[in-house]
Amino acid sequence: MPRAIRVIPAGERHDCAIVDTVILDFEQRRAPRGPVVGLKGKRIDIALAQPARLRTDDLLVLDDGSAVEVVAQAEPLIEARAADISALARLAWHLGDRHVPVEVFANRIRLRRDPALEALLNSLGGKLVAIEAPFEPEGGAYAASHAHGHEHPHDHDHAHGHHHKRD
Repeated sequence: MPRAIRVIPAGERHDCAIVDTVILDFEQRRAPRGPVVGLKGKRIDIALAQPARLRTDDLLVLDDGSAVEVVAQAEPLIEARAADISALARLAWHLGDRHVPVEVFANRIRLRRDPALEALLNSLGGKLVAIEAPFEPEGGAYAASHAHGHEHPHDHDHAHGHHHKRD
């Protein structure tokens, strides 16, 4: 089985022959590893030396020099809108505070469906619509696409360890 050994980001020049296309959901693109099957039936093993986060139109270069195109699969999402940019920023802040992967647009935010998050956004005045679309969230500070080796070993307890002086 051919192995995918490196990624050419979308838009970069290349001279690879594109031999197939793989349609991958967010989780498969977030941590690409293991076997996948292309639309033409080509089986490949994703075995990248460096961590990567795949996006639509990236190319997976195979060990024989050919390439496989990556396409983001449509997934069940929520699209959240708000009355104005300030209200939208408030929704984004609450999602970011919970480390929720989001895709940001000029007038809306997309996230994966989650009843608890939908209730939160509704309570904050968000206008929600369930959609099916490719999900290409922001990378964030610790995205694998940075490939700089940050292990991110700390927990995400947001308790503040400060003390107040008593008089």
